[in-house]
Amino acid sequence: MSLQTQINEEIKNAMRAKDTIALESLRAVKSAILLALTEGGAKDELMQEDEIKLLQRLVKQRKDSAAIYVEQGRQDLAEPEVQQAAIIEKFLPKQLSEVEVEAIVAQIITENGFSGMASMGQLMGIVSKQLAGSADGKTISTIVKKLLA
Repeated sequence: MSLQTQINEEIKNAMRAKDTIALESLRAVKSAILLALTEGGAKDELMQEDEIKLLQRLVKQRKDSAAIYVEQGRQDLAEPEVQQAAIIEKFLPKQLSEVEVEAIVAQIITENGFSGMASMGQLMGIVSKQLAGSADGKTISTIVKKLLA
């Protein structure tokens, strides 16, 4: 089942349950999908990696907003953002733990013989492709820096 179909079904369920937070989140995802489809020309569906990037972007936006609200002492505004991020994350692949990411990065370093911070760009490219959707870019970057240092 495509992401668009899943979202439509979840929207119906959220409407039946009168869950406004879920409904807002799902409508935002649906809107982003429709925007991506119209920007990309006459495509019927997004590729899976495009869907993952889109969902990650939406989750990051909500987490960033929540962090700003918390900084400003507006917990009342931060809480819905955190809840929306959690709802959108359900459609992403299972996220790897830091230990799992570290093991994969270490394996890639030994296989390719990377050493020193000069090879960080190459390593980030390989790791990001391999872990697309399974790990946050910031987590990957932190681990890569740690292992190359």
